[in-house]
Amino acid sequence: MNYKDYFKKLDHDPEYIEARNQFGPIFDIGDEVLRLRTEKGWSQAELAKRAGTKQANISRLESGLSNPSVMFLLKVANAL
Repeated sequence: MNYKDYFKKLDHDPEYIEARNQFGPIFDIGDEVLRLRTEKGWSQAELAKRAGTKQANISRLESGLSNPSVMFLLKVANAL
């Protein structure tokens, strides 16, 4: 499943919609990181290596389960 199909599926999930309304900007950042990463054909592990962090941190960022620091976002942005 590509990321576009994945997000179409989520757009119909009531829990996801509620969370998106509450935490929109954090989800937007995660969505954009996921989009850029998949366009490059990178795994989460590859992005983590390039950003100098752990794969789990990338996973949390993309899923919206973290409140990333500006420094962490800069590392990810520079890697991308």
